[in-house]
Amino acid sequence: MLPLIRHLPAGALCLCLAALAQADSPRDPIRSLVERLDLEHYKEDILALTRFGDRREGTARNRAAIDWLESQLRAYGCSDITRLNYTFDPKARERPSGPPKADVPNPTVGGGRYRGPKAPTGVNEDPSRQPDAQLRHLNAEPSTPGPRQEVMCTKIGTGHPDEMYIVGAHMDGHGWGEAANDDASGSAIVLALARLFSDPTVHTDRSIRFVFWNNEETGLDGAYAYVAQRRDLQGREDPPGSHHYPEPRWLGMVQHDMMLFDHGMPAADGTVAATQRREADVNIEFQSHSRQSDGAMRLAFAFQAANEAYATDYPAAVGPHMTNTDSVPFMDLVPSISLRENERGREIGAGSDPHWHQPTDLYTTFSDADFRLGLNAAQTTLGAIARLVGTTVEEAK
Repeated sequence: MLPLIRHLPAGALCLCLAALAQADSPRDPIRSLVERLDLEHYKEDILALTRFGDRREGTARNRAAIDWLESQLRAYGCSDITRLNYTFDPKARERPSGPPKADVPNPTVGGGRYRGPKAPTGVNEDPSRQPDAQLRHLNAEPSTPGPRQEVMCTKIGTGHPDEMYIVGAHMDGHGWGEAANDDASGSAIVLALARLFSDPTVHTDRSIRFVFWNNEETGLDGAYAYVAQRRDLQGREDPPGSHHYPEPRWLGMVQHDMMLFDHGMPAADGTVAATQRREADVNIEFQSHSRQSDGAMRLAFAFQAANEAYATDYPAAVGPHMTNTDSVPFMDLVPSISLRENERGREIGAGSDPHWHQPTDLYTTFSDADFRLGLNAAQTTLGAIARLVGTTVEEAK
């Protein structure tokens, strides 16, 4: 693993190497922090988000979910809580400017080529397929173009507040279900990390931003709006001399999107196993066609190393086909990875999750074995980010 991380930023590399040594010591502070994650709290956060239905962007239920997320961040004491405002107009989307990449394949679609049986996938738009009348009513308001918001907060680093890692998940969904897996499961990971890093006994050398993206399901519009508005603000001290950096320089972007369901690929008849497979793993993906592919690969393997050190049940696998999630708008600007239940293009796209964008994406659909896969992803990210930002934890007095 060490050759794979040797080209991380010098400061981050030193912190990572020190943490690797700490991981084998009896008083590893990162392990004590990871052990604060628990399955029931993770499940409670997913359940709380599903009470807003599918949280489709441009609806009252979406706005109510954003309010709830902000209230949780405030209760944790997370600092610098703010909302990013943008307008969603599918005919005039916000996209960052830059030269086209005609020399490489389009990295925003597809993935590794799957060669086995496939099941049909798509987005359910038929409300009658949702048998729960109360949920059908909750999800009835349609989306319309207009103003949008997404909420975020920041753990301010004590040594290098001008540098940060972005940790995100999208909070919107669709399909006439509860969007429990896609993507309350990822949002609950970001909530858990915001809560733990906001503890006053936890200190980091670098900053961490926790973001709940909106409009992911319409084409990553919330993440694209963030990049368009904030990429040129990186590292600027405002006001000068204040040591306040509204947009610290990006060191890495980490996305969490669909974390629970790894039951294997469809059988010849298109069916998927009812229970989590014994070989389930956390998929860590980077995009090999991105301009930051080398750094993204090293970041992915740093996360795999953290999984080896801190995850309790499921291993991690690294793949080069990151696609169709909120890390894509960042991938040519900063090393970017996504964590998922399966490979997005090759496996999810071939029908590995029959609940994807369907009325069955409900909290009650998933078992503790499923939820535990998401918890292991949280352990992986918490361990990796804690290493990279130089985390210390005050001992109890």
